[in-house]
Amino acid sequence: MARKLPIIAIVGRANVGKSSLFNNILKQKYAVVAKEAGTTRDSIAEKASYRGNYFWLVDTAGAKDPEDQFELTIQDQIKEAVIGADVIWMLTEANIPITDDDRKIAKLALRNNKRVMLVINKIDQAHNQNLDYFERLGIKDIYKISVVQNKGIEVLLENTLDIIPQIKSSSDVDSIKVSLIGRPNVGKSSLFNTLARKQQAIVADKAGTTRDVNKTSVRYNNTKIEFMDTAGIRRNGKIQVGVEKFSVLRTLWAIEKSNICLLLIDANELNVKLDEKLAGLIKEASKGLIIVITKWDAYEEKTPYSSDSIIKLLKNNFDFVPWAPVIFTSSVSGQNVTKLFDLILEINHNQQRKLKTSELNSWLKQAIQAHPPAGLKNRNPKLNYITQEKDNTIPSFKIFGSQTKFIHWSYKRYLEHSLRDQFDFSGCSVELWFIEKNKRNFEKYNSKEE
Repeated sequence: MARKLPIIAIVGRANVGKSSLFNNILKQKYAVVAKEAGTTRDSIAEKASYRGNYFWLVDTAGAKDPEDQFELTIQDQIKEAVIGADVIWMLTEANIPITDDDRKIAKLALRNNKRVMLVINKIDQAHNQNLDYFERLGIKDIYKISVVQNKGIEVLLENTLDIIPQIKSSSDVDSIKVSLIGRPNVGKSSLFNTLARKQQAIVADKAGTTRDVNKTSVRYNNTKIEFMDTAGIRRNGKIQVGVEKFSVLRTLWAIEKSNICLLLIDANELNVKLDEKLAGLIKEASKGLIIVITKWDAYEEKTPYSSDSIIKLLKNNFDFVPWAPVIFTSSVSGQNVTKLFDLILEINHNQQRKLKTSELNSWLKQAIQAHPPAGLKNRNPKLNYITQEKDNTIPSFKIFGSQTKFIHWSYKRYLEHSLRDQFDFSGCSVELWFIEKNKRNFEKYNSKEE
């Protein structure tokens, strides 16, 4: 059995450089970094490695006294991160004396009997390089770094690796990556928490709560599913510069990293063009898609309209993705959450389906006989042969023939619909490539026919 990857949690006051250190070690901008204090709201985790050894790195929000229930939820996340970690890096900054918040964080970290390292950042800004007074926090292991100048980070990592288990494998099993996509306040974080069965993402009535891509893994029917909660995407004119624009980029990144996307639509706001645009982005990225109608319990109380009437509306608005299943959910009651897991496994199975070349060519022959190819500019395209690309992550097919560049778009759509009717590819994108046949290609692929 594969060993569990150790966890390193980064905690500290707001704006001491936690996300900057997080990104420095990962060599990518996963966490949002801005001059505005309190940018990170959710605890986010990524797999990291140093000299071939793998571990989880967790970035947390800035710790402070909660002023309301929203802030209290943030602080609860920090406590969860500390409890779950194997090693805790407490960050503070060299150019600011010890604060009351620093003392509280140090006390919280030491209370859990975990290995705690005090990491003093921004030593390049310290006027007095004698930082011995930080020993008053009661943490024995002290490291001085500058994320901006990339100083001291290797020493910190080297000494941390001496403490945690040395694990050379980046993962134990393959997982299905699923992202939750949608406009602000449609219920992404609520559904995320229901799927994760814990309060990992912050849920509030205030739109735009989630800024980073928040992740959690769940095992269902012996399959590991990794869920990614994302920030809500607004209309272009309403996207603020700075932090919110970074969040939109992270949502697009999450789509690219996903196998399947859940497009969440508020049952009370069904006819919104931005939802169609998001579905288009998911289709262009060739990802699996499930349309999830949220807040269904509240909608049923207000209106007599049935799910069937809503599905008819969606089929009209989303006619460019007729293969995407629709499911009605409630995070409050947990309605259809188990069915959502089953749908994810079904779509993942469809994405991995490999067909025999012989049965594909049998289908192509029947499709052509039922409806011969239509061409542009009075050309008569001919289709001779089809094969499936074996190494692609989605069902992809090459169709060889002559005059293929003149095939009308409507005929390409006909072939895709016919292929889906013959073989079950519901919930997932399908790619058809039309390739001009030459002798070498034809012989190469014809020799593989089964």
